[in-house]
Amino acid sequence: MRVLIIEDEVKTGRELQRLLENTAADMDVLDILPTVKRSIKWLQENDAPDLIVSDIQLADGICFDIFSGVQVNSPIIFCTAFDEYAIRAFETNGIDYILKPVDEARLKQAVDKYLKIKAHVAPETPGFSDKINALLATMDRPTKSVLLVYEGDKIIPVNLRDISFIYLSPDGLKIYSDSGAVYRMNGTLDDTEKQLDSNMFFRANRQFIIGRKAIKEAEHYFNRRLLVKLSRETPEHVVISKIRTGDFLKWWENS
Repeated sequence: MRVLIIEDEVKTGRELQRLLENTAADMDVLDILPTVKRSIKWLQENDAPDLIVSDIQLADGICFDIFSGVQVNSPIIFCTAFDEYAIRAFETNGIDYILKPVDEARLKQAVDKYLKIKAHVAPETPGFSDKINALLATMDRPTKSVLLVYEGDKIIPVNLRDISFIYLSPDGLKIYSDSGAVYRMNGTLDDTEKQLDSNMFFRANRQFIIGRKAIKEAEHYFNRRLLVKLSRETPEHVVISKIRTGDFLKWWENS
């Protein structure tokens, strides 16, 4: 198994090499590359590795600059200290996303996922990237444990467990926490929904994502819709359409 490590911290790169070599006897770490520039050069001049293990923030940029600068068909395991790149990672050939510090058992889990994919798809086959993405759709993807929000000039993390609901207001996306606080957040409601645990949150409509534990009750509303009442006051009624009522009740019942 030929593996390329992209990591700008020497100590971390060597530790990743040690952990990888512990996961499989046939593990061959080809190189440890610290920069976007060196990584592009290496990938242009060498045969594609079986697997890439990559940090995201490098000394001269972010790793996505590599993958836009040279075609990469190898599956990628991302190892990073930041969780805000998860969605973008899976828009490349990402098969897993590990937060630092990297645990040996967690890394082995990621390598095992690669082996499972390899058993179904050979890298040299046409449409390899599309086939990886199709397989990943059947696997669990990591979700965030926190969302980064704005409090004045500060950026702070809010734990998902503390969120009552997320609301798309006329002046942007806002998070309403159990404590009564309201925070501003960048991004769209669609992108935010993709990052959340679907067991904890439900997309009620175009304005609201609601937390399961914040739901007090639901009642029938006009035209066979549902009116959902939460544990804290909402800027407007949370109404679930007739089409989505069945999905909501099934989700709520499985709490």
